[in-house]
Amino acid sequence: MLSAMDLTGKSCIVTGATSGIGEATAMTLAAAGARLGILCRDPVKGERTLQQIRRETGNDAVQLFRADLASQAEIRSVAAEILASFPQIHLLINNAGVVNLKFSETVDGIETTFAVNHLAYFLLTQLLLERVSASAPARIVNVASDAHKFVGPFNFDDPQSRTQYKSMRVYGYSKLANILFTRELARRLEGTGVTVNAVHPGAVATGLGTNNGSFAKALTSVLGIFFKNPEQGAATSLHVAMSPELEGVSGHYFAKSREAKISSGARDDAAATRLWTLSEEMTGLTPPA
Repeated sequence: MLSAMDLTGKSCIVTGATSGIGEATAMTLAAAGARLGILCRDPVKGERTLQQIRRETGNDAVQLFRADLASQAEIRSVAAEILASFPQIHLLINNAGVVNLKFSETVDGIETTFAVNHLAYFLLTQLLLERVSASAPARIVNVASDAHKFVGPFNFDDPQSRTQYKSMRVYGYSKLANILFTRELARRLEGTGVTVNAVHPGAVATGLGTNNGSFAKALTSVLGIFFKNPEQGAATSLHVAMSPELEGVSGHYFAKSREAKISSGARDDAAATRLWTLSEEMTGLTPPA
């Protein structure tokens, strides 16, 4: 059982771990004694974060993995690397995310926000799921957002927002997808000893969105004084990942370290099943017999 104090002997994977919430999450897990894999896109930032975690926690059992989560080929490659290095995975935290002001496509021809914020969660989790299940009791934590309340039901007519692109609307749909995925995965994992929950970190001063140019960076800097710091933002992820009282709790959404309400669109079980099928098609995964 995961302990709020001691994760010695437990193996954890965190995506988007080189800054902000992901870095704060990884630091706490390492300090608790976990064997840790941190997944990042930038190898320079990754190496710097790796050394900082080892230095500040005294935990040398921290390993760096590099992948651009906008590329499904790189996700598949890094998943294979993780499986080769980690005989067990007790905790997977899908934390990496993007906000884009303008429409862009990944190398796979998929709208970037949907690809990174949802499909990357879906694909990486599926590729690691057999190992996670074999390590049960185990937990999966998906970092979502109250931004899912900015939108209505999931837009299956235009899931990649090709006909109309509005940044926060697109981001909201990607976070809605996180919750629908969480609920459907929890249903499929019932009775396996693996739980999956989604979290809202709150408004946090991180690097999210600063990829959109100088204006976005300046705006983020100004607004940052009103936001939580990354350590505060990581609190809910860590609570859901580590708290003994949440043993067996699955398919829920948490904010401020408490269970929170979700929108009607996020409670749509038929949409969750439909999104699962769409995600399988878009990632090339063959559904089980």
